[in-house]
Amino acid sequence: MLQLPPNLVVACAAFLLLHVLPSTPLRAALARALGEGPYLGAFSAASVALIVWMASAYAGAPATPLWPGLRFLPSAVMPFSFLLVVSGVLTPNPTAVAAGKLLARPDPARGIVRVTRHPVMWGIMLWAGAHILARGELKSTIFFGSLLALAAAGTRLQDARKAKVHGEDWKRFAALTSNLPFAAIAQGRNRLAPGEIGLVQLVFALLAYGGMLAVHPWLFGVRPY
Repeated sequence: MLQLPPNLVVACAAFLLLHVLPSTPLRAALARALGEGPYLGAFSAASVALIVWMASAYAGAPATPLWPGLRFLPSAVMPFSFLLVVSGVLTPNPTAVAAGKLLARPDPARGIVRVTRHPVMWGIMLWAGAHILARGELKSTIFFGSLLALAAAGTRLQDARKAKVHGEDWKRFAALTSNLPFAAIAQGRNRLAPGEIGLVQLVFALLAYGGMLAVHPWLFGVRPY
């Protein structure tokens, strides 16, 4: 019988619960009581603290093999993950925090947002899923699985929250885009426009990927290649 690492399980559960908070009425109550800025600051600080706890618990948990890990899978997948995250950060996106005003633009879905309206979340999901399969062990499945589940749920929760707040503007944007990458393009609701993503974002993504390859053994004690 598998023995779950209790410290890691509790840390991951706390991290998930914290990130359910913005989708509950408690979020609005806290923002009113503290102010929007202090609330976001406190939320960010709590997120960082819980990530540190999760990482520490992960490092201290025993390695319990579940299947033969696909060691080289992340090396193949991570360039796409970095491109999604870098492009998602650098591209104006109505799904971002406090970016709802972008929905009023004549063309609110440009660049990587044509591929998916949640590029950063999908980049995280690719990263987490690749590492679960690569490691093939219990603690990695718990740690990375928590982050994958949060990113997947986050796309749905963000959509629901934006739809409630922005009404018709959101409906127009949702009709042009998709959560699942390339779905809107495949259905003819949008088109792929590589020129809007641009060479700069691609270069930044590849540089970030190369940098991570270089420091990965030093940061995490594992060579990814």
